[in-house]
Amino acid sequence: MKERAIQFLRAAFPFLATLFLWRMPMMPWNPAGILAIIPIFYCTFIRPVPWFAPFGILMCFLIDYNFDTLCYWTALYCLAYAANGFQTRVDLTRAATRGAGAFAAFFGTAMLILGLMHLNLSNMLRMIWIFIWTTALYLPATGLIKRIGDD
Repeated sequence: MKERAIQFLRAAFPFLATLFLWRMPMMPWNPAGILAIIPIFYCTFIRPVPWFAPFGILMCFLIDYNFDTLCYWTALYCLAYAANGFQTRVDLTRAATRGAGAFAAFFGTAMLILGLMHLNLSNMLRMIWIFIWTTALYLPATGLIKRIGDD
């Protein structure tokens, strides 16, 4: 019984971590729960978790709700998911450093587009801060998810 409970918690950890990060928005460390994009990206593209893609769409929609963007993160997630499904040259599940470069490219492009939509100095500095902070936390967060998920 104890083994089944531990196995269930290991399987549920990516979902719970995503919910926790989304529900803990605080400026400037986790604005609008944006850190939830880390487990969403990792558990969808790098270390695919069963049934995480529909959950990722829902969570991206909820991040959009917190961010006051109209389906921006949801559309980018669906676009990246479709591009990942159609490509045959790059295998993100075997990427070095748990796909940190792919995450930085995905998140950096998203933040650049978001920053250019309302171009001013304070907004650009905020976007740069969010990009640096989120990409710096990518490796520790994905390391934790990987460590807990391994048997």
